[in-house]
Amino acid sequence: MSRPAPGSVMRGRVLICAGSDSGGGAGLQADIKTVTALAGFAATAVTALTAQNTRGVFGIHEVPAEFLTRQMQVVLDDIGADCIKTGMLHSAVVIETVASALDRYAADVPLVMDPVMVAKGGHRLLDASALDTLRQVLLPRARLVTPNIPEAEDLTGLSIGGVDDMRRAAGTILELGASAVLVKGGHLPGDNLVDLLATADGMRRFESRRIHTRHTHGTGCSLASAIAASLAQGLELEAAIMRARRYVEQAIRTAPGIGQGHGPLNHAHPVAVQQ
Repeated sequence: MSRPAPGSVMRGRVLICAGSDSGGGAGLQADIKTVTALAGFAATAVTALTAQNTRGVFGIHEVPAEFLTRQMQVVLDDIGADCIKTGMLHSAVVIETVASALDRYAADVPLVMDPVMVAKGGHRLLDASALDTLRQVLLPRARLVTPNIPEAEDLTGLSIGGVDDMRRAAGTILELGASAVLVKGGHLPGDNLVDLLATADGMRRFESRRIHTRHTHGTGCSLASAIAASLAQGLELEAAIMRARRYVEQAIRTAPGIGQGHGPLNHAHPVAVQQ
């Protein structure tokens, strides 16, 4: 794979395999904004187009598997990647296509897998029949898996009502083959948010205070992409997670407040121009 030119301002190439969000708050659009704001370079392989805004998902248009493979191939053959990030992979065929392309063109590139299953408004983004494929085919390839509480429940079959349950779920996901898992606790009640990182070396707990706002569309996509950008730039896993959590927290605090539903974040806050 080609390497970035010496002295380049941008560093860390991230190939994002995910669905688009026409509202710009989540999916590929959030991923590209996040990686760019953190001074990385984002390339994409579109898995699906969505008609979407802050109120929900109103339609999904699938990209043919052959064209998805072609997107990944041409990017990896020319630009290369220091990290791969996956988001919405809505069917077993798409999951198998991405996994096969990774094996052929990027077997040694670390994968951050965000197991996107349900949109913020409640629309299901992963076919129920594809869950086993996600577990068996893609998850074991992951350097890091980043499920929220409902996603961790689906992946493990466990009910999660607190931090101890998160710990058990994280352990189960490790047993499925992932190198590391970050279970995000934002769906649990309370003002104190806890995320748990599980690796073969043990558990690490990250804590922060909840920001009470409806403008949280795309937080999962953005966090995973921020981690991927940081790993691509050479940070160790825990440092990448801490940087990503700080980035997303500030993006929520400075959200533009647009839309009638779950509004988007302010992805550009690191590069905002002072007026």
